[in-house]
Amino acid sequence: MTMLDVPRAIHRGEDEIPFVSLGDGTHLQLLQVDEELGLWVIRTKFDPGVTVPPHKHTGSVFAFTISGSWKYLEYPDVNTAGSYLYEPAGSIHTLTVGDEGADVWFAIYGANLNLDAEGNVEMVIDAGLVKQSYFALLEAEGKPRPNVVGAGDHPDAQIPMTLGRGCPSASHMAR
Repeated sequence: MTMLDVPRAIHRGEDEIPFVSLGDGTHLQLLQVDEELGLWVIRTKFDPGVTVPPHKHTGSVFAFTISGSWKYLEYPDVNTAGSYLYEPAGSIHTLTVGDEGADVWFAIYGANLNLDAEGNVEMVIDAGLVKQSYFALLEAEGKPRPNVVGAGDHPDAQIPMTLGRGCPSASHMAR
């Protein structure tokens, strides 16, 4: 195997990918997006006291709390700095943030279905919509378009096509 065959790690510094305000006390940073897989990796800073309306996900969600605290109204557990949370597909919950706000990293597969009081779907948010909205908000705020991993704007933003999208194929490992 030559060095040309080895996939490169893709690094982004915190200051390379700006946050955008969603206008509801949440500030989003799109770190990675893969529309084909339905994956969106975001970092969200929540203002104190924010409540995200009831919603469910069509795929799994993985969350890591960087700072602050938050919880789901439907569950007793409080997520604080260092907490990890796994949500199985279909989980329904209402996210609420503590008095100090929260900074949370999420990897989300599939769509986020926002629900009304009767449980009807009001809005569908998926990887494509998140990418489109993030770039539109950046433009509206006068910020340059960053090199988001997987967004396709820059050569080093592309994720190498391998077996399992991110897992080296057996033939690649055998070289």
